[in-house]
Amino acid sequence: MTTDSSFNHITVLLDEAIEALAVRADGCYIDGTFGRGGHSRLLLEQLGSDGRLLGFDKDPLAIATGQALAAEDGRFVIVQRSFAEMASQAQQLGLSGKVSGILLDLGVSSPQLDDPSRGFSFMNDGPLDMRMDPDRGISAAQFIAQAPEEEIARVFKEYGEERFARRMARAVVERRAQQPFERTGDLAEVLKVANPAWEKHKHPATRAFQGLRIHVNNELADLEAGLQSALDILAVGGRLVVISFHSLEDRIVKLFMRRLEKGEADTLPRNLPVQVQRFEPVIRTLGKARFASEEELKANPRSRSAVMRVAEKLR
Repeated sequence: MTTDSSFNHITVLLDEAIEALAVRADGCYIDGTFGRGGHSRLLLEQLGSDGRLLGFDKDPLAIATGQALAAEDGRFVIVQRSFAEMASQAQQLGLSGKVSGILLDLGVSSPQLDDPSRGFSFMNDGPLDMRMDPDRGISAAQFIAQAPEEEIARVFKEYGEERFARRMARAVVERRAQQPFERTGDLAEVLKVANPAWEKHKHPATRAFQGLRIHVNNELADLEAGLQSALDILAVGGRLVVISFHSLEDRIVKLFMRRLEKGEADTLPRNLPVQVQRFEPVIRTLGKARFASEEELKANPRSRSAVMRVAEKLR
């Protein structure tokens, strides 16, 4: 794998996220998506000598950056695991129920998108991989080569919200019978031709590529598991801050927080003749969803889709 030192990452909602954590100098915090450490570094600046920060990431290049930071600062530890597994890691470290705040900055980072060798983007041709951890799981190329047409269509539709998923999946299967897909540019071209209605200012393969990336990295299942893990290990009064970048992620976060704040009964149809037991909220949401400022949007156009939600554990 190539290094990504030439690919810069601009941390989205940096100050807002750390402010939302309400950092205590002696607190223990988790950065579930370390990336290139933008949030972690600012958080460490606010911690005292007794504070601790635990970082998670799947990406080996992010881990290398984290290890360099850990060598400089003994209060920080980095772990190459998904944040979906942070409850078991916290338990091993004796931190369950003692974590003051957890930050999840979801999605793919700028270095991953901008480095053609990672295969996340069709903007620059590269190997069709898309794995955040290239040493685990199957690549996008392997999935496209092996999966039935119905499964490929499901991934495009459910995870990419692509309305022409069946048509595009059929085109992929027909082409792979002649020659396997190995490059992002090759797949993007086939998807482009198969898409009959292009959205303005959006490449016709964008949604299908999003679906592939989410599937290959198990992103939505990891998010659901990670949210529950966060709830299990947060201390009472601890904060959960989540930054999402597309509607599928944000919907999961919003429904998770709503259910724990208002109860299952809140999701039932009105006037349904059922007896509702008294519900004690587990969390309370803090303010409304927040978005990038106009200033940040100008400096970093990729922040336009960011949504930040904040909750505090009550019991």
